[in-house]
Amino acid sequence: MIRLPLNRILLVDDDTDIQTIVKMSLEIVGGFTVEVCSSGDEALQKLPLFKPDLILLDVMLPGMDGPAIFEAIKKIPDCQNIPVIFLTAKVQTQNIDTYQKLGVIAVLKKPFDPMTLSNKIKEIWNGHYEYDE
Repeated sequence: MIRLPLNRILLVDDDTDIQTIVKMSLEIVGGFTVEVCSSGDEALQKLPLFKPDLILLDVMLPGMDGPAIFEAIKKIPDCQNIPVIFLTAKVQTQNIDTYQKLGVIAVLKKPFDPMTLSNKIKEIWNGHYEYDE
């Protein structure tokens, strides 16, 4: 099995507490490099420069929401294939189905356990980006 590397994660969330917890969790526990954005506009500006392997995207954001940001990402050259995981407190089955139909690779529920978040992301990543030679 070959695993594609996961090193750089772009987090898009407007809640400063969530930003701090996720960044610390992913960098300290998971060893990832994390770039934080507070809005869709900021994310769309930083995205081509940071070149993340994965995007963690809050669903409920002021201005442009997560699904709208996800659609905008698909239109940026060299960024449209970056996998996205939605973070949300809206975890009803119908919401999750809708989000997955958009093309996100997973939906993670808020609140989450900061100590297991990086492992959960690694599991999701490995489940989607493993292949035989």
